[in-house]
Amino acid sequence: MCVGVPAKIIELEEERALVDVLGSKMYVGIIFVPNVMIGDFVLLHAGQAMSIIEESFAEESLKEWRDILNAAD
Repeated sequence: MCVGVPAKIIELEEERALVDVLGSKMYVGIIFVPNVMIGDFVLLHAGQAMSIIEESFAEESLKEWRDILNAAD
């Protein structure tokens, strides 16, 4: 089973992008999403953006991630 985390693209470079995941920023590979644009949401797995996703799906998923993280505290 693979777990993907939604992230928002905030900056693009040649083969990587700076993304925001729950307030944390990191660089990820974008080889699998060559048409990605700033402001798009992507699904991340193992440091790679695997697919572009709808904002509504990303927001719903991020809410679930926040709930899980808050329950762990």
